Amino acid sequence: MRQPNPRSPRDVGKRVAFDAATWAALDLYARDSMKSFQELADEAFADLLVKHKRPASLKDALRESARRIGANDNPKRRR
Repeated sequence: MRQPNPRSPRDVGKRVAFDAATWAALDLYARDSMKSFQELADEAFADLLVKHKRPASLKDALRESARRIGANDNPKRRR
């Protein structure tokens, strides 16, 4: 029996529709891997953001933008 995933008050809920075959495949995979649907969705969306080079959190966005060109680094001039 799966236990409910504790959610924080800031979690956003959205409805997602699947055709019957897709839902059956997802449900079977969730049971085989002993994960909840929420865990599968979290993993899938995190992978999607990585694939498209998008930060998943503010911390990731700040880390990515911090050293693109350092404040004291002078880019090489082309002649």
